[in-house]
Amino acid sequence: MRIALFVTCLADTLFPAAAKATVELLERLGHEVVFPPGQTCCGQMHVNTGYQSQALPLVRRHVRNFAPYDVIVAPSGSCVGSVRHQHAMVARNAGDERLAVRAEEVGRRTYELSELLVDVLGIEDVGASYPHRVTYHPTCHSLRMLRVGDKPLRLLRNVRGIDLVDLPAGEQCCGFGGTFALKNADTSTAMLADKMGHILETKAEICTAGDSSCLMHIGGGLSRLDAGIQTVHLAEILASTEAATDMPGRASEGSA
Repeated sequence: MRIALFVTCLADTLFPAAAKATVELLERLGHEVVFPPGQTCCGQMHVNTGYQSQALPLVRRHVRNFAPYDVIVAPSGSCVGSVRHQHAMVARNAGDERLAVRAEEVGRRTYELSELLVDVLGIEDVGASYPHRVTYHPTCHSLRMLRVGDKPLRLLRNVRGIDLVDLPAGEQCCGFGGTFALKNADTSTAMLADKMGHILETKAEICTAGDSSCLMHIGGGLSRLDAGIQTVHLAEILASTEAATDMPGRASEGSA
């Protein structure tokens, strides 16, 4: 299958290991991954902060760049959620029905990584090996907007050597929420403290999730505690094999 990679801003600028791992994993499974070079921000942060008119050119560009592809994947439930649930709305609010219809078509072909693997490719065992104690944080957009359910956990349970432990109160938000963490810093910090406390309870070496944004937030807090727990994107774990180094986050560049 030919799959287009929507890399997302955060992966492109701060956490490229998640995007690289997505490509490595899909190619190992026998698929061709292509990178549409004209892609930019999907406009989520503009929409979430009330700047829909500024998001409109980004929606147009996204649709133009990804319309030629039958399957699109991104290592981010948050950005996939924006493509599916915000793009057509932005176009319609601007009075561009043709763009709205095209955005809906692109949205239907866009998947978060675990969705692509389980729902489209029909795979739950990707042949990964990761001998570490791991807990999984289900991010809000993947859980509530995309409704990925237990797909990431089903993939993780089939990883060789993994010691997967449940995260208490896992469905609670970590407190990031993009600009929420800036505009409501005290509330965000309190939510993060609760999340870190539950992660510490698991005695895990690794906290994983499908969004680098949440891992950035959680990883920053854990590093300030000097907790000795790393944050590693789901794609990096699924891309790991016995031939790879046994260090957590084989290609990890920091906390996510």
